[in-house]
Amino acid sequence: MQRAQLSNQLRRIQIAIVTLALMFGFTLSLPQSVKAETIEAAQPAPRAITRGSFVAEAVQKVGKAVVRIDTEKTVTRRADPMLDDPMFRRFFGEDFAPRSETLRGQGSGFVIEKSGIILTNSHVVNGADKVTVTLKDGRVFEGKVRGFDEVTDLAVVKVEGKDLPTAPLADSDQVQVGDWAIAVGNPLGLDNTVTLGIVSTLHRSSAQIGLSDKRLDFLQTDAAINPGNSGGPLLNDRGEVIGINTAIRPDAMGIGFAIPINKAKSVKDALAKGEKIPHPYIGVQMTTLTPEIARQNNTDPNSPFEVPEVNGVIVVRVVPNSPAAAAGFRRGDVVTEIDGQAISKAEQLQALVENVKPGQTLKVQVQRGKQMQQLLVKPAELQDVG
Repeated sequence: MQRAQLSNQLRRIQIAIVTLALMFGFTLSLPQSVKAETIEAAQPAPRAITRGSFVAEAVQKVGKAVVRIDTEKTVTRRADPMLDDPMFRRFFGEDFAPRSETLRGQGSGFVIEKSGIILTNSHVVNGADKVTVTLKDGRVFEGKVRGFDEVTDLAVVKVEGKDLPTAPLADSDQVQVGDWAIAVGNPLGLDNTVTLGIVSTLHRSSAQIGLSDKRLDFLQTDAAINPGNSGGPLLNDRGEVIGINTAIRPDAMGIGFAIPINKAKSVKDALAKGEKIPHPYIGVQMTTLTPEIARQNNTDPNSPFEVPEVNGVIVVRVVPNSPAAAAGFRRGDVVTEIDGQAISKAEQLQALVENVKPGQTLKVQVQRGKQMQQLLVKPAELQDVG
């Protein structure tokens, strides 16, 4: 009992000595037990290790450059011809005369140059009488549509502003299936919305998703893309733009499409100058043909005609008054070669035609029935179609 009391008194003396030493700056050599207790009491609680989200970092890098685009377009509804009848107006008055109304739309875009160059979709701004651009920081500008191209669904809008944030552009040729995909935009009027997914497929043709009037190979993603997202950026995990959000499949959930940013890079300067983008065409509707598909067709008693059991591209329809019609193409022809290059897919033929100049002669080898023929066709400019 006395030993315990002496131990407690000794501990109080040691604590008092330590307190005096701290007050007057003395350095003491204390027993190890006292040192351990003092050091342990002085250590703060360990801080939890946190790891930042790559999504948050990517959005912080690009988010300020993403803009909301509001459009207004005045349209006049066409009146029924009966309303022009003086007798009708006499009895019912002039209230049925044609009236104008303002249609409003909304989409997204992103700044790519500090001078105020903005990329978006053509369908967001085409035909608009007024374009208003709103930045994330609240600044509002009047936008001017410098150029648009309906075939690629791309447009350039210009605003006059200072210290505009810009979005870095990636090389979309380096994108792989399974890469992260971050969609940023203003879907359904909800500004600055971010969704996350992956790149599901590369080179999804516009024909495959029902956009026959476009000429594009899309990036497919399961990141949610909703109305209002159109024109906004699709980012990789480094916060670089890999595509422009463009379309969704209304009959499917979790399937969206973006224009590869390299396609936009190839036309943005011309669009900014107000130039037209050339799109050569020959005037055929076509689909890929394989021996297996041909055999299925040929064994079908309801098939309108037999087709050669070869690899190639079969002509489904020839557009009247088109270069293909002038060259002698016929329905059922199977294109197997162009200028010495073997053709096995419709997308391959389309890309080849897209990369030639209007008026340049192409030597096309087709199989018609059991005979091989060579046709000469000169692609024309798509905008020249009547």
